[in-house]
Amino acid sequence: MKKTINNQSSIISDISNLLHDVDILKYDETFINKSIQNRITETKSKSEEEYFAILKQNKKEVAKFLNSLHNNYSEFFRNQLTFSVLEQIIIPSLILKKKESKNKEIRIWSAACAAGQEAYSIAMLFEEYNANNNEKVKYRIFATDQCEKQLTQARMGKFDVSEINNLNFKRVKQWFTKHGDAYFVKPILKKNIDITEFDLFNEKYSCPPVSIFGDFDIVLCANLLFYFKPEYRKRILNKTSNCLSNGGYIITGETEREILMNFNLKEVYSQSAIFKK
Repeated sequence: MKKTINNQSSIISDISNLLHDVDILKYDETFINKSIQNRITETKSKSEEEYFAILKQNKKEVAKFLNSLHNNYSEFFRNQLTFSVLEQIIIPSLILKKKESKNKEIRIWSAACAAGQEAYSIAMLFEEYNANNNEKVKYRIFATDQCEKQLTQARMGKFDVSEINNLNFKRVKQWFTKHGDAYFVKPILKKNIDITEFDLFNEKYSCPPVSIFGDFDIVLCANLLFYFKPEYRKRILNKTSNCLSNGGYIITGETEREILMNFNLKEVYSQSAIFKK
């Protein structure tokens, strides 16, 4: 039987009250209800009431439910247009800008890095630039997420063949070493990436502590915003945009462009999902 909006809101409210130490109400209602329905299917529950009873009795299911709320899906070079603009226009312009600056290092924050695909994609662009130019550019990437399982994979830099199918053969050969059925990121891509756990809603820190002072030239929060309610999207954008250096860029997913436009950010190239204050 099709659930009504009231029933959906009821189960969300019941779970929120049960898990009072975790704020699940920050998530968009459609997304969180989809997660609930997926867990109902996985546990073979016959109703929301039966699933709620399982949650009350089973700590492992609580952990699985909470893990389902983390956006763990990502790809290398996920939005081709975004990365093309980064490679051909944004990064060269930042390099030129840094030549005239006291601080020569380009600083990037991947704010929801999942298993590191986004951070490693950015590192490839910089390493490819350095390989083709005599004057090397300094860069540092701060990759953060809340899911420890994903952060562990990101630190290992281990991916199966399905996770690298968005890469061309040249990049796979250049930046990965194959062991059995797994592909491992080469150490050169890891050397300028700091991978740490960070909660974007932590009010104590305005940016990842490991970055010390923020001042990022690029902040990526792609394919993250639409999982949250509008007031929480605003909090994420306030935090990330306030960490930008003067003239810095904030990058989102192609389906989230309207969110940033409504936040008074200007898209620098049409359809690129790359914005400036």
